[in-house]
Amino acid sequence: MQGCPTVLGLPAERGEAVLHAAAEAPSLHNSQPWKFRLWRRLIEVHADVTRRLPAADPDDRELRLACGAALLNLRLALDHEQVHPVVTIPPDGDDRPTLLAEVRAGQRGSPSTASEQLYRMIDRRHTARAPFRERPVPAELRHEMIQAVQQEGCWLHVVGRGELGQLEGLVHRAHRVQMADRRFREELERWTGRGLEDPEGVPAAAAGPAPEPQDRWVVRDFSAGRARRRDPGHDFETQPLLAVVSSQDSGPGAEVRAGEALQRMLLTATAGGLVASPLSQVIEVSETRQELAGLLGGGWNPHAVVRIGFGTPGPPSPRRSTEDVVDVRTSSPAP
Repeated sequence: MQGCPTVLGLPAERGEAVLHAAAEAPSLHNSQPWKFRLWRRLIEVHADVTRRLPAADPDDRELRLACGAALLNLRLALDHEQVHPVVTIPPDGDDRPTLLAEVRAGQRGSPSTASEQLYRMIDRRHTARAPFRERPVPAELRHEMIQAVQQEGCWLHVVGRGELGQLEGLVHRAHRVQMADRRFREELERWTGRGLEDPEGVPAAAAGPAPEPQDRWVVRDFSAGRARRRDPGHDFETQPLLAVVSSQDSGPGAEVRAGEALQRMLLTATAGGLVASPLSQVIEVSETRQELAGLLGGGWNPHAVVRIGFGTPGPPSPRRSTEDVVDVRTSSPAP
C-alpha cells in the first residue's frame, strides 16, 4: 500500500500488516464488506454498503457479522504488535450509520500466549466446503469453542441429536425459499464460480463439490454450476458438529459482537485442527431464523449456523488490495 500513515503509534509497514490481517476475515460470498478509516490515533471500522447483498442479506445482518469478524482480527493483530486495542462499538441509532467500531491504543505490552496462537491462525483459516471425515469432534475442542464464544459475550449452542431433524428441515426449507427467488439466484451466480484472479467472490476452486439429492446439510452450490460431479463414495458426512452462535441482545451492535465471537470460535477451531463452513440460509430467511430462535429457547437470537469437523481446509479465497479497503484521514477527531 502506498502512503500508509503512522496509526496508533505503529510505523507504516506494521500498520499495513495489521490491516492486511483484519481483511482476512470471512464474509458472505467473500464480499469483504468492510472499510477501515485511519486517523493518527484511531481506526474506525465501517460497513461498506456498496458491497451489500440485498437478496441474501436484506437487513445487512451478515454484513455486520463479517465486519465484526474483521474487528476481531484487527484486535489480535494489534495485540501481536504489542498495542492493546481499546474498542468502542457505537450505540444502535448512532448518527453515523456505517460506523461499526472505533479502535484506539491502550497500554503497550506483550500479547498473551492465547492471543498469539489465534493470531497465527488468521491466514490458516479458510472455509472448507468439501466433505469432512466421519470423525467426532472431541469434547475438549467443543468446550474450547464454547469458551471462545463466551469470551465475546455470546453463546455457542451445540446442536444435539434430538434437534438435528428439525434443523435439517429448516436448512432445506430456507434453501427452497431462496432458490425460488430469481433475485437471489442471480446474486448468487454473480458472486460465485469466480476465477482465482478475481479479488472478490467465491472462486470455483474453493466451491467444493456440487450438492446432490442425498446431501443432508450442504445444499448451496458455490460453483455457479461449474463444479465437477464427485466420485462415488465421497459424500458429505451425515452427522457433522453443528453449532449456532447466538446472543441475548439484538440489533447492529449485537451483530458486530457476534461476528467477533464467530471469528474467535473459527480461529480456535483452526488451532484445534478443525475446519468449518457456514449454513447461512437458515439465518437469511426470516421465517426459519425465527424458528431456529425458538429451537434455541431462552431468548437467544441466532446469528450464524456453522458446520464443523475434521477435514481439509479449502484454498484461500482472494482478497481485495489494502488500498481498496482503507480510507486515510489527515487529522484525528479523537483527543
